[in-house]
Amino acid sequence: MQRIRLRYTKRGRLRFTSHRDFQRAFERALRRAEVPMAYSAGFTPHPKVSYANAAPTGTGSEAEYLEIALTEARDPERLRLLLDESLPAGLDIVDAVEARTSGLADRLTASVWELRLAGVEPAEAERAVAAFNAAPAVEVQRKTKNGVRTFDARSAVAHLESGTTHGSPADRPTDQPCAILRLVVRHVTPAVRPDDVLSGLRAVADLAPPVPAAVTRLAQGLLDEETGAVTDPLAPDREAEAPAPQPAAASAAAKAPA
Repeated sequence: MQRIRLRYTKRGRLRFTSHRDFQRAFERALRRAEVPMAYSAGFTPHPKVSYANAAPTGTGSEAEYLEIALTEARDPERLRLLLDESLPAGLDIVDAVEARTSGLADRLTASVWELRLAGVEPAEAERAVAAFNAAPAVEVQRKTKNGVRTFDARSAVAHLESGTTHGSPADRPTDQPCAILRLVVRHVTPAVRPDDVLSGLRAVADLAPPVPAAVTRLAQGLLDEETGAVTDPLAPDREAEAPAPQPAAASAAAKAPA
């Protein structure tokens, strides 16, 4: 009867939850909030929840998306508040809209990532970024279930820069030097993850942070190739608001013959 699209976060220690952990927590929240969920058919019905491009375990995120199907209409903002109250702090529902367009997954074509490199001098990171950007290709290896796979990490990176944060919370406060990388990565096959870009920086400039990087996805959506911006994937649903219902008298007058 109604589809609702939600944006949620993984903050603080909750970034270490796996996608399956979040699924279990979210389904419990649906029951606590008494959401009138639609269920799949078959011997083991499941609530109709569609997840889109979840972040890897261990990374924080400000922009995860999912869609739920309801059997009864609900106000999206009221539903958001109920679900947010039913989830642990760190897994926060921050936005909700009624789905009025199709193809949410098709609008998730790129992600904006922030990498905090504790123990790395900003000048060293800037040198590595320049070498990575100048390279025509950067081959990296990743171990998969089918063995070690080699692929180009450079072609998927639309933008990479070294700089400072813009208001995002620090996952690992420290008095040591801390370089900040901001990158925009296209969603391609095979997927290029932030750790693949770090492997590429190690390959081209011998950049090796002394501790694992703190990685946070800041946004994901449709990539504008001209500007390099990643747009809000829920904006088309907000713009396609249903027309306000006409009063009964006005509707009857419109249908009456001249």
